[in-house]
Amino acid sequence: MSDFPVTVFHNPACGTSRNVVAAVREAGLEPEVIEYLKAGWTRDQLTDLLARMGATPREILRERGTPAGELGLLAEGVSDDALLEAMVAHPILVNRPIVATPLGVVLARPSERVFEVLDRRPSSFTKEDGQVV
Repeated sequence: MSDFPVTVFHNPACGTSRNVVAAVREAGLEPEVIEYLKAGWTRDQLTDLLARMGATPREILRERGTPAGELGLLAEGVSDDALLEAMVAHPILVNRPIVATPLGVVLARPSERVFEVLDRRPSSFTKEDGQVV
């Protein structure tokens, strides 16, 4: 195992998230896995991850299976401030998995995006559904 630090903001109920954790391990790395639905988010944490991703809160907003619609967050013109506030209050609103390493931060959807921020790749990797990447 390497000392290359990998943090995965993970939801174990999500197949994509499980595939990312497995892909990191298959690459010979042991990720720090943060179950963000339990741990929650801080505004500073989200702001930092977004800055490192070059993304906006809208770009990591999860709509399906969340209260985004009921909270009025899908309307045009909802501010980044309002989205961040809602994400801190309702961690499920943040799409997953987000992977942070010294090489950058990505929303690993599809799961192969994790390889963009790893210092190595496994020789091959097979997802839960049998797809080889």
